[in-house]
Amino acid sequence: MNPTPPDLPTPRRLSAATTVVGVIGDPIAHSLSPRLHNAAFAALGLDWVSVGFPVAEGRAGDALAGARALGVRGLSVTMPHKEAVAGLVDRCTPRAERLGAVNCVVFGEEATVGDNTDGPGLVAALRRGAGFETAGRRCLVVGGGGAARSVVAALADGGAAEVVIVNRTPERATAAAALAAPVGRVGVPADASQCDLVVNATPIGMAGPDRDGPTTWPIDPMLLEGGQVVVDLVYHPLVTPWMEAAGRRGARVVNGLGMLVHQAALQLAAWTGLEPPVEVMWKAVDGGPSSG
Repeated sequence: MNPTPPDLPTPRRLSAATTVVGVIGDPIAHSLSPRLHNAAFAALGLDWVSVGFPVAEGRAGDALAGARALGVRGLSVTMPHKEAVAGLVDRCTPRAERLGAVNCVVFGEEATVGDNTDGPGLVAALRRGAGFETAGRRCLVVGGGGAARSVVAALADGGAAEVVIVNRTPERATAAAALAAPVGRVGVPADASQCDLVVNATPIGMAGPDRDGPTTWPIDPMLLEGGQVVVDLVYHPLVTPWMEAAGRRGARVVNGLGMLVHQAALQLAAWTGLEPPVEVMWKAVDGGPSSG
């Protein structure tokens, strides 16, 4: 399924008075962030526009300085700049400082502020797409990179009873578990059978049907069952082979599109101070609820 928008609002005519926000990364042409934000701006009647800026690794500082000089209101930050930007903004929110990574920059009159909306975006997507509340639940996260760390912290902040981290590199697993203290711990794949939520925060699902299979699954689907919510942060393809296998076991599966939409909505709220039109943003990526 190709996430192509069905009916987007007619683009507004741009002028010198148009407020600009953007997304920086490399590569950036594939990013859905401008589509999401522009649909929201049109729905809110704002003379704003979001555009993609390709910024090579190591040039994030130049990008931030240039954006501020040009009066850009905010930036969405994607790979490979999240960690670098955390060290370049005037200050980070407590969440971004804890993660050492920024995916949202707000250019204020007095300071440039970095935040990280990835983890809260997933929590919101789970609530909308699967009716899943984090509080009191046992959760398992596969991965130790930036996406995994943001999810681990958000699950702990949401009141999870336990957050188990499974990763090939023990040191990274330990570091991720520390973000969920005191409920975080390093675990093993077999722990998934005892969890309410299982999240794949690795890029394994992007391998495609010819390469993604039993030898590369993040968690053996035989450890999963009905009543569990299983999330793959990958959203292209929308349904990975691992999700299909988990669904056959009776688990409720959720892809990464919801996290994308909701983290973008949180960014928009930070830039504008307005309530984001989440349903409009869902429609912009042909999403609807991200569960199956």
